[in-house]
Amino acid sequence: LAEGIRSGQIAPGDKLPPHRELASRLNVNITTITRAMAKLQDEQLIETRPGRGTRVAAHRSKESQFQSAPRNEPGTIDLSVNRPATDAYNHVLAALLPELPKDPRFDSMKDYHPSEGPVWAREAAAFWLRQHGLSASASQVIMCDGAQHGLALALRAIVEPGETVLADDITYQGIAALCRTLDLNLVGVRADDRGMDPQALRQACRDHSPRVVFLVSSIQNPTAITLDEERRSELAAVIEEAGVLLIEDDVYRPILDDSPAPMARRLPEQTLYLTSLSKCVAPGLRIGFILAPPNLVADMSTSLRVDCWSISPLSALVATRLIESGKARDLVVVQREELRARQAMLQRAMGDLAVRSGATAPHAWLTLPDTWRDANFCQQCLAHGVAVLPGSAFSIDPERAPNAVRINLSAAPTREQLDRALKVIARLASSGPAPHTMDPT
Repeated sequence: LAEGIRSGQIAPGDKLPPHRELASRLNVNITTITRAMAKLQDEQLIETRPGRGTRVAAHRSKESQFQSAPRNEPGTIDLSVNRPATDAYNHVLAALLPELPKDPRFDSMKDYHPSEGPVWAREAAAFWLRQHGLSASASQVIMCDGAQHGLALALRAIVEPGETVLADDITYQGIAALCRTLDLNLVGVRADDRGMDPQALRQACRDHSPRVVFLVSSIQNPTAITLDEERRSELAAVIEEAGVLLIEDDVYRPILDDSPAPMARRLPEQTLYLTSLSKCVAPGLRIGFILAPPNLVADMSTSLRVDCWSISPLSALVATRLIESGKARDLVVVQREELRARQAMLQRAMGDLAVRSGATAPHAWLTLPDTWRDANFCQQCLAHGVAVLPGSAFSIDPERAPNAVRINLSAAPTREQLDRALKVIARLASSGPAPHTMDPT
């Protein structure tokens, strides 16, 4: 079983037969099966849940593991990690670094700073947030080491172990990883082509009494859906009626040409708004912003202080200078135009395949033909030198895992490499698997 799981012959999310059936099929004692299953569970290859049986752990396959850095394997074009599509940030940073010692705030680089971040950095962050449609003051901003860190701070500050968090049933991997670590009950809510379904959310609130709803409101990761104005209003009404908190992850908003107002505008007293400079400027900067209701600022600050005392003031100063000078805005424009060109390449390559994305989205969601399974498709792509992530990596409920893959257009270092990778993906998706790649069951 372990060999089959690691090779992908038994795919993430697959349900294993009952112990008694396996014992009969293999002609061994049922206690042997029980011991084998315990060992597989210790190795985190399977997971058992009451009422759902035993399944292959979706997060354990190599292709679907939650990762933050691209592969450096020779001959592989990695389209599995979201990162900016150009190196424009490095050129701006190289020019900025020699100027930092002249900044009067540079003298404080050696010191401790308030947990929520230096005042000047929070003022710059509030200015950045106001540019993107929010009414933000520095007193409501907490600086963090990127949006994933902000999400961890938020969950630790406002959700107790055992409580429930609701999210799209197909959602960003980071929330699932955090909920497992923090012993939180993550429940998926059905979504349609416009995003989370309001009626499904209302029912989930009644059934599970959640503490928090988590949403990626712009260019949802991985499906690339941006909630329209009507859907945002409908979801906000349900959240307000249920009296739960909203964590709005909006890291992709800056690269959109246009987008409805953040949901935090509709629910300012119930929303923790997360964003960062990772997707629009550079992930290596490790700077994110949390806009919190006044009554939650102290809790968030305490969570950060326990975590790491405060963020790096040097990164905060670089980010502040970029925002104050307008260079951050210029870098966003550069990334947006590069993504526009890469989107055109996507449309040319995919032809009639069922792919969803957006004019400046950094990723695309490809629904596979029925001849493929997502895990096998990813393995074949990798065998042909292209890495993508299977839809099962983003599924909260293995029983409802989509037969799809996420393609990160921005990840390829050059357009030429992206073009080669997209042609491989399109060719494999259109032709179907070779006989030896078919699911053995």
